[in-house]
Amino acid sequence: MSKYKLYQVDAFTDKLFSGNPAAVCPLSEWIDDGIMQKIAMENNLAETAFYVKKGEQYEIRWFTPNIEVDLCGHATLASAFVLFQYENHQGELIDFYSPRSGALKVTKNAKGFTLDFPVDEYHKISISEDIISCFNRKPIEVYKGKTDYMLVFENETDIVNITPQLENIKKLNARGVIITAKGKNVDFVSRFFAPQSGINEDPVTGSAHTTMTPYWAVKLNKNDLSAIQLSDRRGYLQCRFLENRVEISGQAKLYLTGEIHIQ
Repeated sequence: MSKYKLYQVDAFTDKLFSGNPAAVCPLSEWIDDGIMQKIAMENNLAETAFYVKKGEQYEIRWFTPNIEVDLCGHATLASAFVLFQYENHQGELIDFYSPRSGALKVTKNAKGFTLDFPVDEYHKISISEDIISCFNRKPIEVYKGKTDYMLVFENETDIVNITPQLENIKKLNARGVIITAKGKNVDFVSRFFAPQSGINEDPVTGSAHTTMTPYWAVKLNKNDLSAIQLSDRRGYLQCRFLENRVEISGQAKLYLTGEIHIQ
């Protein structure tokens, strides 16, 4: 029988039962991809992160209940939280490496944790009928990034009150859809829908902020930005635009520790 540690962490929050829950599974060596996918499906959370120590780095991968994804912010923050708090990582910096997204750094500071991620490559596209059919309100701009669509709306009220058409979103050739607008009390707000990845609405999506941060930095003419993801659980993020990188900061809380038993 094989046994693996399991942690569940609420990320991008300073209190339990909010933010975005992620499972974290430390490994001594990589196990079969199919087993990792089954563990993620069994956990039934937006993301399960697995990592293996390789020299001075930690190789990291992320799985939704349905697929492996290229980048995940909240599960990377959760993994760093576990390493710093429970797995005896020394120092204030963790060097993660993703085979799909390259070098990812996380630093610990007095206010929480800061992710250092690559900026998304996105471009403006026309507002097509298949995009319009995804929501009951029409966006004012649409962009396509590496994995997601980003739809910009008039104001925060649009983001709060919008009704997603999940079956139509599922048909899009993308990981998911970001919707965003200028915030009332923060610089920008958002929500994220990814039924095609097994997540109808993600509570807090760190990776989506690699698209939104450069967009809003230019739009608002400022590099330090505050953000809220307006899911039911709410997520609070501080973002900094650094040309080809984005810093995304937040806090985390431990929910549970456990052990996986695989025959």
